Amino acid sequence: MNNFYQQYKGAIERFIDQALQEDIEGHDHSSLACFDAALQRKAELKVKEDCVIAGISLAEKIFRHYDPSLSIEILVQEGEILRSGAVAFNVSGNAQSVLATERLVLNCMQRMSGIASYVERLTKKIQHTNCKILDTRKTTPGFRYPEKWAVSIGGGYNHRMGLFDAIMIKDNHIDFCGGIGKALEKTKNYIDEKKLNLPVIVEVRGGLEIDQVMEFPWVDRILLDNMTPGILKQNIEKIDGKFETEASGNITEERLVSYAETGVDYVSMGAVTYGAVPVDLSLKAV
Repeated sequence: MNNFYQQYKGAIERFIDQALQEDIEGHDHSSLACFDAALQRKAELKVKEDCVIAGISLAEKIFRHYDPSLSIEILVQEGEILRSGAVAFNVSGNAQSVLATERLVLNCMQRMSGIASYVERLTKKIQHTNCKILDTRKTTPGFRYPEKWAVSIGGGYNHRMGLFDAIMIKDNHIDFCGGIGKALEKTKNYIDEKKLNLPVIVEVRGGLEIDQVMEFPWVDRILLDNMTPGILKQNIEKIDGKFETEASGNITEERLVSYAETGVDYVSMGAVTYGAVPVDLSLKAV
């Protein structure tokens, strides 16, 4: 799980900085008013409903970022399935520091645990296939990295992190360019000119566009958009393993299995981030 942090360390540290600034703005007046700066206390992170716990590593980094003297005793593994009543970790040290970071830690972990739990449930539904679940860029502004981190903790896979780490030619690119052929010719020229090593994914809407993409063997993946499972299966047979395949477009939990069983390599679902329900957690003094 720490591989995600190491890969995106700069962005995650930037998120922590901005989130603490948003919440504290220099002073936690409630804690400053209630007790002096020397008070030492302990609190526990309690799970109040069954879940896949996620965000422990991020919580530890938030605590230490704000106050390196805080001590965190982690009692479970990131991504572990916990039952209601479990305690995930204890944090002890300066009481003002614990309470200044409490809400940010809970906000992150509740949301991340909800996403990880949802992804874990979806992944179990299709474990009899070779299909993998991908997230999308349909994330909460400013909170993308924790959300995508949670997807990976739950057993899913990350699509591109943003517009900068992959080239994805979608319907509007194709239409604005005047067709797939022109869009891909321009893309190849751009990649060569800039000396880029980025995956190229092309969205298609039907068989004709698939035929056109298959004339460009350097493309990495064909994204088959808004197709029924029957049509999707036919098109995957046409592609015949020459390209990675991805299905997207209104794929719900109820329909997921029928798509995964077509033989598609990936199913991308925006709902894994925007549709997940946060898990009830609390940080309480002990």
